Amino acid sequence: MGARMQERQDHFAYCVQLLGGTTAFARRLRIDERAIRRFINGERPISDGLMRDTAAALRAIGDEAIAAAGVIDAAVPSQP
Repeated sequence: MGARMQERQDHFAYCVQLLGGTTAFARRLRIDERAIRRFINGERPISDGLMRDTAAALRAIGDEAIAAAGVIDAAVPSQP
């Protein structure tokens, strides 16, 4: 396996963890958990489309996190 492919696998695995792990990632992207493990383990190639979908999911979770933080900020008084 080439270094570039290993880098993609490693980064994909990192992104899966950022999105809450295999189960949460599978639900969010509507992909079978076994397939995700195969991508991470190098048993299946990770397509550019899957990487784009992963990037979109990361952006969405970022937006959701910012909105959730805003709700907390509005509900909890700031410290002096």
